[in-house]
Amino acid sequence: MVDAARDGINVATVTPWLTANVAGFTAPFTARVIAGGHSNLTFHLTDAKGKEYVLRRPPLSHTLASAHDMGREHRIIYALRNTDVPVAPALAMCTDTAVNGAPFYVMGFVHGHVVRDATIAERVLTEQARRTASESLIDTMAAIHAVNLEAVGLADLARHEGYIARQLKRWYTQFNAQKTRELPLIDEVHDVLAARIPEQGPATIVHGDYRLDNCIVNDEGRIVAVLDWEICTLGDPLADLGLLMAYYTGPGDEGSAWQGQANRVQGFLNRADLVERYARITKRDVSQLDFYTSFAFWKLACIIEGVYARYLGGALGDRSADELAPFAAQVEAAVTSAHRYLARLP
Repeated sequence: MVDAARDGINVATVTPWLTANVAGFTAPFTARVIAGGHSNLTFHLTDAKGKEYVLRRPPLSHTLASAHDMGREHRIIYALRNTDVPVAPALAMCTDTAVNGAPFYVMGFVHGHVVRDATIAERVLTEQARRTASESLIDTMAAIHAVNLEAVGLADLARHEGYIARQLKRWYTQFNAQKTRELPLIDEVHDVLAARIPEQGPATIVHGDYRLDNCIVNDEGRIVAVLDWEICTLGDPLADLGLLMAYYTGPGDEGSAWQGQANRVQGFLNRADLVERYARITKRDVSQLDFYTSFAFWKLACIIEGVYARYLGGALGDRSADELAPFAAQVEAAVTSAHRYLARLP
């Protein structure tokens, strides 16, 4: 049983709300935490008849409403319900903070596998299923980028133009506000990126954190639900592809500052195979992909520097600088990768 104060579900008030607002729900329910920490909290609920649901709410220490906007997440997955993008069924949204201390929403539970590492990949997917997972990863990304914004009611989700410029400004400002030391390469890569932004085509949905372990796959390797829409926006679709290149390391790929061990297992495609498939399906020009991959590594460096700064400030309790040194090293490795990809641009 979850502990409301510790875990984030007030059973006494959430139960009658679920009964009144989620069709088919039968009280009482049991719950377990799927994901916690500083990101949005995710719970697996099972009602009295064995029906399964997922409840999402902000972290207990949430301070930035824009970073944990439950209404936005719910709106996105509900809008995508009849598209080619696989998402969990959006069932109900609660905006009354009296019910659970913060807004939350409920969606259907999707059975399958979240492939986070090589051990899971080898255990739950055959070699052919791993290939299918690679192909489905790209096919689903292409489907996300093909959604008709007007038709699904998401055209006003965010600004359409200037995506990369806005992202550069946002993350550079955040980096400078939180940096723990001078990192001249962050400044250098920022300036080159800002000077070389490719022309953006029509805006699409940009998931913002698209990778295999933010998806659920079935036994055959096909993606049955895309998860974690919390930073989804509108903008340049190639930013998603560039970020995937930063996260993904196939069995024949050179190592990365963001080593994706799950995709190292035989059967998964390599990065070049993914890019070729995306370009073939979408007909988009990927000749500037190294720019977007550089931007992805640079942004990850900025994000992790912020995490490192918070941890140095005591967010993890009393930790020595030596214990936290891997975070500093990860920042430096990521920005070095960003610089390397920039050097590959013509």
